[in-house]
Amino acid sequence: MSAPSLTPSKAGTPRHSPPRAAGSAPPVGRFAKNLKRNLTAHGFLIGAVVCFAVFSWYPMVREVLLAFQKTESGQTTWVGLENLATVLDDPAFWQAWRNTLLFTVLALIFGFAVPFVVAVVINEFHHGQGYLRLLVYLPVMLPPVASVLLFKYLYDPGYGLLNELLRFLHLPEQQWLQDPDLSMLSVVIASTWMNMGGAALIYLAALQGIPGELYEAAELDGAGLFRKIWHVTIPQTRLILSLMLLMQIIATMQVFVEPFLLTGGAGPEGSTTTVVYLIYQYAFNFNNYGAAAALGLLLLVLLAGFSAVYVKLSRAEDE
Repeated sequence: MSAPSLTPSKAGTPRHSPPRAAGSAPPVGRFAKNLKRNLTAHGFLIGAVVCFAVFSWYPMVREVLLAFQKTESGQTTWVGLENLATVLDDPAFWQAWRNTLLFTVLALIFGFAVPFVVAVVINEFHHGQGYLRLLVYLPVMLPPVASVLLFKYLYDPGYGLLNELLRFLHLPEQQWLQDPDLSMLSVVIASTWMNMGGAALIYLAALQGIPGELYEAAELDGAGLFRKIWHVTIPQTRLILSLMLLMQIIATMQVFVEPFLLTGGAGPEGSTTTVVYLIYQYAFNFNNYGAAAALGLLLLVLLAGFSAVYVKLSRAEDE
C-alpha cells in the first residue's frame, strides 16, 4: 500500500504545516511580546514628548500669543504691535541691548578663551589629570547663588579680598560693583569662573582625541608650543570650537542670574541692565506681561536668526 500524500488534493485539501521547531514561541506569543515591548518604548517616548510639550512648547506658544495681547481688568484683547512699540519707546531698551552686547563680547574674550587655554594646559600634564579636572569643574557643581555670594564678598569695597590685595600691593582700591565702568567687568569675571568648568572639560575631551602623530610630525618640523596649537590643535578642534562659540553667544545673550544677584539687576546707573532683566522688570515689577513677551519674542527671533546665519556660514566654509 502506498503512503498517503501530504500534497493538497484536487478537491482543495490543505497541505499539512511543517512541525514547529522545539523552543520556538507560537505566533500569538511573539505578537504579544513584541506588542508589550513596543508599548513600553512608546510609553517612555510619549512621556518625554508630553513633558517637552508642556514645559517647552506650550510656554513658547503662550509667549507668542501674549506678545500680541493685553490684559486689563481681567479682559484680554488683541493689540497687534502695540506691546512691541511700548518696548521700543522705553529708554532702557537700548541701554539693555548695549549692556547685553558688551557682556557678550567680554564673555567671549574671557569665557571662551580661558576654558580653552585651561584645557590645553591640563592636557600637557601626564599625571594628575583627574584631580585637575575635578578642580576645574568644582565651581560648576556649586549652587549659582553660593558662587555669586562668594564673589560679592570678594568685591566688597570695605573688607573684600580683592581690595585687601590691592592695599597690600599699595595700589588704589576699587569700587568693583559700585563703579559703572567696572561693574560689568566684575560680573563677567564672576560668570567666567562659575561656568568655565563644563567648557574646559569639553575642550579637554576634544584635545585628547587628536592623534599624537600630528604633534610628533609638528615637532619634527621644529614647531614650538604655540605653532602646534595654531597649526594642529585649533584645526583639529574647529568643530567643537564653532559649536561652543554658538552656544556661548546664545547663553551670554540671556544672562540674568549674575547681574541680578551681584548688582541688583540694574547696577549703578543701569550699567548691568540686560535684556532678560528688562523682561523680568516688565513681567514682575510692572505687571506688563505683553511687553515682557514682546521683548522675549524679539530676543528669540534675533538669536534664531543669528544661529541660522552662523550655521549657514559654517556649512559654506566646510564645503
